Amino acid sequence: MDMNQYLSMFIDESNDHLQSLNESMMGLEANPEDLSIVQVIFRSAHTLKGMAATMGFEDLASLTHQMENVLDLVRNNKLRMQDFIFDTLFQSIDALESMVEDITGGGAGKADVTAIVSSLQAIVRGEVPSAGNASAEVTAAASGNASAAQVFLDEFQYSVLEQSLQEGHQVLYVDVAIRKDCQLKAVRAYMVFDLLERSGEVVKSFPSVQDIEQEKFDYGFSLYYITQKDASEIQKMILNLSEIEAVTAVALDQESLRQMGQDTAAATAEAPAPAPVQEAAPVAAGNASPAASLHPKDENGKAAPARAGGAPSPSRTIRVDIERLDVLMNLFSELLIDRVRLEQLASEVQNGDLTETVEHMGRVSGDLQNIVMKLRMVPVDTVFNRFPRMIRDLAKSLDKKVDLIITGADTELDRTVIDEIGDPLVHLLRNAVDHGIESIADRIAAGKPETGTVQLRAFHSGNHVFIEIEEDGKGIYPKNVLASAVKKGVITQEQAGTMTDDEAYQLLFAPGFSTAEVISDVSGRGVGLDVVKSKISSLGGNVTIYSTPGKGTNFSVQLPLTLSIIAAMLVRLGSEKYAIPLSSIVETGIVKQSQIRTIHGNRMLEFRGSHIPLVSLSKIFSIPDYDESTEEETEIVVVRKGERLVALAVQDFIGQNEIVIKNLGKYLPEVQGISGATILGDGQVALIIDPNAFIK
Repeated sequence: MDMNQYLSMFIDESNDHLQSLNESMMGLEANPEDLSIVQVIFRSAHTLKGMAATMGFEDLASLTHQMENVLDLVRNNKLRMQDFIFDTLFQSIDALESMVEDITGGGAGKADVTAIVSSLQAIVRGEVPSAGNASAEVTAAASGNASAAQVFLDEFQYSVLEQSLQEGHQVLYVDVAIRKDCQLKAVRAYMVFDLLERSGEVVKSFPSVQDIEQEKFDYGFSLYYITQKDASEIQKMILNLSEIEAVTAVALDQESLRQMGQDTAAATAEAPAPAPVQEAAPVAAGNASPAASLHPKDENGKAAPARAGGAPSPSRTIRVDIERLDVLMNLFSELLIDRVRLEQLASEVQNGDLTETVEHMGRVSGDLQNIVMKLRMVPVDTVFNRFPRMIRDLAKSLDKKVDLIITGADTELDRTVIDEIGDPLVHLLRNAVDHGIESIADRIAAGKPETGTVQLRAFHSGNHVFIEIEEDGKGIYPKNVLASAVKKGVITQEQAGTMTDDEAYQLLFAPGFSTAEVISDVSGRGVGLDVVKSKISSLGGNVTIYSTPGKGTNFSVQLPLTLSIIAAMLVRLGSEKYAIPLSSIVETGIVKQSQIRTIHGNRMLEFRGSHIPLVSLSKIFSIPDYDESTEEETEIVVVRKGERLVALAVQDFIGQNEIVIKNLGKYLPEVQGISGATILGDGQVALIIDPNAFIK
């Protein structure tokens, strides 16, 4: 059977299940005793395994099967969730995501997940990477009873060792004990591994290499080793390293290796039944890790319910290819242009029947427009749902405690905006956790709860959607920002002396600017907020900063509802027509030449108690048949960008209309001040003005 026809469906369904796994795992981390959430996770993993096996993606199916083994123990009360189990399952989900991404790109979904599989199998066998266990295993191995040690082999590792013996290599079981007064035991262990790898290959170690690198072991480790050297020679080589207390190297033959393989199989089979190790060391939810308290919450601060419990409600949705929606929007755009043309013709002909028919067509097409627009509207939840996991991992890496509270996730935005807004929000959230939220010690010293709060909100306001990211961290100190900007050469000392707090906040968006003193994986390179600013501006939106030093900071992002069909004011400049988006217009008016002032060479206009710049569109666009300076009175359109205002001089107002945005095409260079074009009812092309270009 040809499975290619089902590939796109498999990818979509897999992404849904992976998102469900992430969300449910976050909910389980907040409520480790809630077995109903475990049932949801198990079902998602089981379904994903079946789909992958059906499609022939064996690596993906194998990994989900190993996850199932762990989850099955948890849901049957044979294993309690602990911090290291959460980390291993999250790593598994990351690996699954990379496999699905590879399949999406045309690959076979292959990935090296040996380490993750080994960790999952170790959890099933009852191995807990704690100091006490490691010490017990070292003692067992040092006594020469290798089979009593907890270094279990999977089938692949066993077959590698067995084949090496058949080919004449030495297979050694090596146990190393480091002196208790060693200050850098991880470095000493690294030297042992480096020495061994020069003469052979390490097949398996306990604890794992990752745990040893992070010093998660108790001055001893064991390993299986393939080499051509004798056990005594290897033992002597390791003892020559400083701060090594004892070394035991045992050569294994086919029989002893086979015996150890049988012991491994027996231990694996028996582990799920009593599972005493897991029961003896439960991890309380509040003490799991600095980031363990992180989970989505509602506006009341309560944990958001996971998708757990009863049977899922039947789906009332269908999947539609995005390209089909784009084609539908383009066809409707043409229909809208023709409708405007018909309305214009009907008004000229003055025929009652034609006018009535056109009016009815206008009402029907208006309803159709609403439906088409709603088809393109997507809840911001599609972007927000990946942030809880990101914040959890980030908080853990920074050793901070963070609660992420999401509200308004059902707020809808046009798909074209949704596609572009993800990266800017990632930058803002990472900035909030890294720069905003203080360390646990600093928060306690400041009299704050040790757990910081980041609020992610979305809501409608008029023809815009606002997305706010607010944290209760240390806030922004304008003096520090100005000092850093002067030091980096972004502004001069004289400019810094005249800047307001709001102007100082805007410096954070300057390219290459950063207040971080140390460059880290998270921040400090001066990229991020400038990208946020440029991306949001390109979408026709703006971002504003509100901050109270010592209390916290709010980044407010304003975005248009849609980028396809907008309401605009049509204006005339000589023989040319232009469209100005209504969402940017504050008001229109008429001014006399006597009201215009020239300040430092710039024409200014008094408006509502302050002076704002007056921009001549006729001069900017080099319009030959109009010059407002020759007229007694000039029509103006006052436009806004954030808190800044500018007056645009025009000749006449044609009226308000709904216009379809068309891009200028790849053959035209980017024109300053023009965001696109539209076709009017009479067939003329009107350029759409980008007000943001005139407000600096």
